[in-house]
Amino acid sequence: MLFNKLPYTSQIMKKLFLAIVLLSVLSANAQVFQGRNDNKFQIGANIQNNANGINVSYDFGLGENISIGISSSYAIGVDDALNASFGDRIDIKGRFNANLGNVINIDDHFDIYPGLSISLKNFGGHLGARYFFTDGFGIYTELNIPIAKYNTDVLTPAEKLHNQFTVNVGTCFNL
Repeated sequence: MLFNKLPYTSQIMKKLFLAIVLLSVLSANAQVFQGRNDNKFQIGANIQNNANGINVSYDFGLGENISIGISSSYAIGVDDALNASFGDRIDIKGRFNANLGNVINIDDHFDIYPGLSISLKNFGGHLGARYFFTDGFGIYTELNIPIAKYNTDVLTPAEKLHNQFTVNVGTCFNL
């Protein structure tokens, strides 16, 4: 666990990983957001300061460019020194997305979706991108930020889990 002891190196690795994923998303090939009644399921890694974990989300299309969904992340790679409880490690969000793939027309298989979320810990925003290689399988990445935190006190490192800038990267499926 050499990288855990070198925070600067860890940050560089996270940024390099994100850059590789974003380049992969932009250079790949298949199906994007279909509008009303579209169903997307995503599972991947959640990356943030002091923890890494798993992210699962589901989005349902309400209209041509609008979807709502639910997302949950659980931090599993947490330093014992943080003394993080189950409540610190988990977050559940309701979310709203504006699916802009067919508006910006980069590629028929690419979707970019800014959105807002309300979670157990904060009101936040996200910017996501999906790229489908086939009709049912693709990759995604999301950048998440808290806009307004519910706890306005000085947060402990454990309370900052899911209450800070996070990145999700993984696979997505059309259902």
